[in-house]
Amino acid sequence: MIMEDDFSFVDGQPFMNLSKDNMSFEDVFTHIVQFMKQDPKGNYRLMVGTDSQVHKFHTLFITGIVIQRKGKGAWACIVPIKFKRKYLNLHEKISMETTLTEQVAYLFTKEHKNKLIDIILPNLYKGSSFTMEGHIDVGLEKRSLTRFIASEMMARIESAGLEPVVKPESIVASGYANRYTKYPKKFLKF
Repeated sequence: MIMEDDFSFVDGQPFMNLSKDNMSFEDVFTHIVQFMKQDPKGNYRLMVGTDSQVHKFHTLFITGIVIQRKGKGAWACIVPIKFKRKYLNLHEKISMETTLTEQVAYLFTKEHKNKLIDIILPNLYKGSSFTMEGHIDVGLEKRSLTRFIASEMMARIESAGLEPVVKPESIVASGYANRYTKYPKKFLKF
């Protein structure tokens, strides 16, 4: 488990899902490539998002990566990051979630992105597509406490080369990653 005094929180951290532990980022990328090669004519969304939960003595951040073939399934994994303090300030907590999403997004180098685009490129004019999205656990509605920081976080995600997505469409942050933050002992080995 990585600790907060490290510069890059996700670099070298093991990824996992319900069927496999200790995956490197290159293992994750290989799974994504294999998933896309199953149907190069598909419409793909590569989504990255982070959620967090303050626990008694720490804050657990979970960043999820999901590759979705619209209407035909998905493959997903997470990387957990545990900080030995409680993030109680909402802006600081959302900012750290965005930082972790950015750091995972930066693992997808230009070469990685080109390799994924090359899979669907021959079928682009037949309706195939590929997008990369950064899911943020903020809302824009009037009642949302996070609406005041949403534009800042969206600008950060956009500068990382991802299309920003907020609630209620930010399913990776507010859905997939969220469930792992609530009951970590059920899914994660600490």
